[in-house]
Amino acid sequence: QVQLVESGGGLVQAGGSLKLSCAASGSIASIGIMGWYRQVPGKQRELVATMTNNFIANYAASVKGRFTISRDNAKNSVYLQMNSLKPEDTAVYYCNADRLFTSLGMRYDFWGQGTQVTVSS
Repeated sequence: QVQLVESGGGLVQAGGSLKLSCAASGSIASIGIMGWYRQVPGKQRELVATMTNNFIANYAASVKGRFTISRDNAKNSVYLQMNSLKPEDTAVYYCNADRLFTSLGMRYDFWGQGTQVTVSS
Protein backbone atom coordinates (compact mmCIF):
# COMPACT_ATOMS: atom_id res chain seq x y z
CA GLN A 1 0.00 0.00 0.00
CA VAL A 2 1.32 3.41 -0.95
CA GLN A 3 1.54 6.15 1.63
CA LEU A 4 2.81 9.71 1.39
CA VAL A 5 4.16 11.33 4.54
CA GLU A 6 4.85 15.06 4.64
CA SER A 7 6.89 17.08 7.09
CA GLY A 8 8.30 20.57 7.49
CA GLY A 9 5.31 22.82 7.86
CA GLY A 10 5.03 25.43 10.55
CA LEU A 11 4.78 29.09 11.43
CA VAL A 12 7.14 31.62 9.90
CA GLN A 13 7.27 35.39 9.53
CA ALA A 14 6.81 37.05 6.18
CA GLY A 15 10.06 36.98 4.24
CA GLY A 16 11.16 33.79 5.92
CA SER A 17 11.76 30.31 4.57
CA LEU A 18 10.49 26.79 5.09
CA LYS A 19 11.27 23.48 3.46
CA LEU A 20 8.64 20.80 3.02
CA SER A 21 9.50 17.15 2.53
CA CYS A 22 7.40 14.24 1.34
CA ALA A 23 8.36 10.59 1.16
CA ALA A 24 6.37 7.86 -0.56
CA SER A 25 6.49 4.40 0.94
CA GLY A 26 5.37 1.04 -0.41
CA SER A 27 6.51 -1.31 -3.14
CA ILE A 28 7.27 1.49 -5.58
CA ALA A 29 9.64 1.15 -8.51
CA SER A 30 9.17 4.65 -9.87
CA ILE A 31 6.90 7.68 -9.69
CA GLY A 32 6.07 9.65 -12.81
CA ILE A 33 5.11 12.98 -11.27
CA MET A 34 5.44 14.29 -7.74
CA GLY A 35 4.31 17.66 -6.60
CA TRP A 36 2.79 20.04 -4.12
CA TYR A 37 -0.64 21.56 -3.94
CA ARG A 38 -2.18 23.87 -1.37
CA GLN A 39 -5.62 24.70 -0.09
CA VAL A 40 -7.15 27.38 2.09
CA PRO A 41 -10.60 27.05 3.66
CA GLY A 42 -13.38 27.80 1.22
CA LYS A 43 -11.17 27.56 -1.85
CA GLN A 44 -10.22 24.83 -4.27
CA ARG A 45 -6.95 23.03 -3.95
CA GLU A 46 -4.41 24.63 -6.27
CA LEU A 47 -1.18 23.54 -7.86
CA VAL A 48 2.02 24.90 -6.36
CA ALA A 49 4.69 22.95 -8.20
CA THR A 50 5.26 19.58 -9.83
CA MET A 51 8.28 17.70 -11.09
CA THR A 52 8.54 14.74 -13.43
CA ASN A 53 10.87 11.83 -12.81
CA ASN A 54 13.28 13.35 -15.34
CA PHE A 55 13.32 16.56 -13.32
CA ILE A 56 11.15 18.83 -15.42
CA ALA A 57 9.53 21.34 -13.09
CA ASN A 58 6.32 23.29 -13.36
CA TYR A 59 5.37 26.16 -11.05
CA ALA A 60 2.32 28.25 -10.35
CA ALA A 61 2.90 31.84 -11.39
CA SER A 62 2.36 33.01 -7.83
CA VAL A 63 5.36 31.08 -6.50
CA LYS A 64 7.76 31.16 -9.44
CA GLY A 65 11.10 32.60 -8.40
CA ARG A 66 10.39 32.07 -4.69
CA PHE A 67 9.76 28.32 -4.40
CA THR A 68 11.96 25.50 -5.66
CA ILE A 69 10.82 21.93 -6.10
CA SER A 70 13.26 19.04 -6.12
CA ARG A 71 13.08 15.30 -5.84
CA ASP A 72 15.17 12.26 -5.05
CA ASN A 73 14.02 9.36 -7.18
CA ALA A 74 16.05 6.83 -5.22
CA LYS A 75 14.15 7.83 -2.08
CA ASN A 76 10.77 8.39 -3.78
CA SER A 77 10.80 11.81 -2.19
CA VAL A 78 9.93 15.33 -3.19
CA TYR A 79 10.85 18.60 -1.52
CA LEU A 80 9.65 22.19 -1.66
CA GLN A 81 11.99 24.97 -0.63
CA MET A 82 9.90 28.07 0.05
CA ASN A 83 11.67 31.41 0.29
CA SER A 84 10.41 34.97 0.62
CA LEU A 85 7.19 33.67 2.08
CA LYS A 86 4.14 35.91 2.07
CA PRO A 87 1.00 35.82 4.22
CA GLU A 88 -0.95 34.73 1.15
CA ASP A 89 1.13 31.55 1.05
CA THR A 90 -0.66 30.44 4.22
CA ALA A 91 -2.44 27.16 3.47
CA VAL A 92 -2.42 23.45 4.03
CA TYR A 93 0.16 21.99 1.66
CA TYR A 94 -0.45 18.55 0.20
CA CYS A 95 2.02 16.23 -1.44
CA ASN A 96 0.86 14.38 -4.53
CA ALA A 97 2.27 11.40 -6.40
CA ASP A 98 0.88 10.29 -9.72
CA ARG A 99 1.67 7.44 -12.14
CA LEU A 100 3.34 5.12 -9.66
CA PHE A 101 4.82 1.89 -10.98
CA THR A 102 4.36 -0.56 -8.12
CA SER A 103 4.58 -4.30 -7.54
CA LEU A 104 0.80 -4.38 -8.15
CA GLY A 105 1.00 -2.42 -11.38
CA MET A 106 0.40 1.22 -12.20
CA ARG A 107 -1.30 3.31 -9.58
CA TYR A 108 -2.49 6.90 -9.84
CA ASP A 109 -3.04 10.04 -7.80
CA PHE A 110 -2.02 9.55 -4.19
CA TRP A 111 -2.17 12.34 -1.61
CA GLY A 112 -0.47 13.03 1.66
CA GLN A 113 -2.32 14.09 4.78
CA GLY A 114 -1.32 17.74 4.44
CA THR A 115 0.92 20.01 6.46
CA GLN A 116 0.00 23.50 7.66
CA VAL A 117 2.09 26.46 6.59
CA THR A 118 1.29 29.75 8.28
CA VAL A 119 3.03 32.99 7.33
CA SER A 120 2.54 35.89 9.70
CA SER A 121 2.76 39.51 8.59
